[in-house]
Amino acid sequence: MCGISGFLSSDNSHDFDSSVHDMAQALLHRGPDGGGVWSDAARGVALGHRRLAIVDLSPAGRQPMHSACGRYVMAFNGEIYNHQELRRQLNESWRGHSDTETLLAAFSHWGIEATLQRTVGMFAIALWDRMERRLYLMRDRMGEKPLYYGWGRNVFFFGSELKALRQHPGFSNEIDRDALCLYFRQNYIPAPRSIYRNICKLEPGCMLSLTLADATTAPPSPLSAPAAFRGLKLHRWWSLHDVAQAGQRNPIRDEVEALERLESLLHKSIAMQSVADVPLGAFLSGGVDSSLIVALMQANSAKPVHTYTIGFNEAAYDEAGYARAIASHLGTRHTELYISALDGLDVIPRLPALFDEPFSDVSQIPTYLVAQQARQHVTVALSGDAGDELFAGYNRHLRTQHVWNLVAKVPAGCRQLFSRCLKRSSASPAARALGQGMSHLIPMNWHAALYADKLLKLADRIDGARDCDDLYFNLVSEWKHPDALVLGGHEPLTLLRQRDAWPQLATFEDRMMYLDSMTYLPDDILVKVDRAAMATSLETRVPFLDHRIVELAWRMPVGMKIDRGQGKQALRKILDKHVPRHLIERPKQGFSVPVGSWLKGPLREWAEHLLNRGRLQQEGYLNANEIESRWQEHLSGRRNWEHSLWSVLMFQSWLEHQAVPQPVLACQAAG
Repeated sequence: MCGISGFLSSDNSHDFDSSVHDMAQALLHRGPDGGGVWSDAARGVALGHRRLAIVDLSPAGRQPMHSACGRYVMAFNGEIYNHQELRRQLNESWRGHSDTETLLAAFSHWGIEATLQRTVGMFAIALWDRMERRLYLMRDRMGEKPLYYGWGRNVFFFGSELKALRQHPGFSNEIDRDALCLYFRQNYIPAPRSIYRNICKLEPGCMLSLTLADATTAPPSPLSAPAAFRGLKLHRWWSLHDVAQAGQRNPIRDEVEALERLESLLHKSIAMQSVADVPLGAFLSGGVDSSLIVALMQANSAKPVHTYTIGFNEAAYDEAGYARAIASHLGTRHTELYISALDGLDVIPRLPALFDEPFSDVSQIPTYLVAQQARQHVTVALSGDAGDELFAGYNRHLRTQHVWNLVAKVPAGCRQLFSRCLKRSSASPAARALGQGMSHLIPMNWHAALYADKLLKLADRIDGARDCDDLYFNLVSEWKHPDALVLGGHEPLTLLRQRDAWPQLATFEDRMMYLDSMTYLPDDILVKVDRAAMATSLETRVPFLDHRIVELAWRMPVGMKIDRGQGKQALRKILDKHVPRHLIERPKQGFSVPVGSWLKGPLREWAEHLLNRGRLQQEGYLNANEIESRWQEHLSGRRNWEHSLWSVLMFQSWLEHQAVPQPVLACQAAG
């Protein structure tokens, strides 16, 4: 795993090597084992690289790397798991055994897109074609590895993280208020946008190319490129939309056949992703996904697999005991780390620099801590991410249709009244007392006063929903009206609302899994794991995201994933061969932290510093009235607004870290 950076520029007023070196150095945490730069100022191009040596630890793996034919120069972040197979097909004379060298030879032999289609892996690639004087940026199919790009003053630049772009002298840091609206809607900024105007994320499965020469093709929205870069081309070389639609047209009806194929592919994926020249382990939460990955790893290993989990001092949030029992059953070498509010407090100041843009998934804290723990022993860790999106593991996949069937029985004109009545009953002392009394009988995600909060949230989500898809949209929305929160912001359309861009899928559950895989997975889950792990120089790998498993999952009817209100049936049936059901069967809890209680206790002073009304009004980004209302309701216990408040706190903390100039707006009066 590595960090890449670089730029194209016709401005020779600065030293190319020095500029790209500074960009690469900002990514030192992603590649502490070495670095390099290459530039050709006459052609206006520079590439930078930081290396975390995983395969071929010798100098033969250094980057930027030149192809043997001399045509290409490349900076590469990721792993190509089938590169040895590609080598056998190429039959070249090799200098080393890195997958970087394999890719360059493949590009020379088969061409760029044909090579990408042959790969099994995760990657972000910057490739300079010296013959055509064209820069190519490429990202893997599902978006495991990040890649930002965009325009500054007389420069097009790119990098694995925004901190690399900020090091270039041409960087401009104007905040995109429309992107900020999307952030408060979804708790993350969805691709292709970023927090900055004219800076984008390359979307999964996409390839971008451009030269310095003038051309007629305009760049994609929302960018507005200088004339020198109007040769930009953006192309999707792999499409989950097409995969999902093709899979449903050609389903596997025989469950035995589907499970046999899935188990075989999982074994292959885990075996390929367990190859490294450095120590390797796995995250183990005790849930279905991570337990299955670890079980198959251990089944193919002669030595105990290193496994890692996080526990919480708050018993309601602690699942470490489940992971411990599974690790004991499988015979892994297991390590636990218990964290407290003070541990979280220590991590919070690092979050703005770690994530580079506002990001509000509270599990970012334990994810960082478990990665930090694992890095003390291993350099690579496998995770069970993506099992939920591919095999229907989220509660919304299981319950939304049922909830809508009940709501649909209420006449459309009465639903707002129904929602109001539900809110009033949920807010009553009797409802909260019932929740407190049932706290020892129900799982954490329905615990104590959260019983009433769940009803309140349900009432909020029902309000305004016209059908199941509207209800799903409300369920994945944190702030339902971000335009009212962000001063001067206007929420753009995204895939979540563009129904004409969705594939034709058989069921509502399929649509939810598709949208989660296109949005929440790459822009939240994979961002969280990548940034948290790479901050500790730990490489993470996701066996479920082998594209052959993704394609097979979309050929499996929803009935193979959901049965009698329980998801991930296909995974459970494979796991049954390795782990007894009683160690797995329990309500889904999620990888979360008790941030709601922390905000009332050890984090209160920090929160009040960032949520101060005068500060919010002076900064001029957010409506102070909206925020103060939720903060007071949270402190009083009338509502649990932990997630919406966390989104504000993460933006405020990021803003403080950036020291962004504070604009004065006419709309500040709204605060």
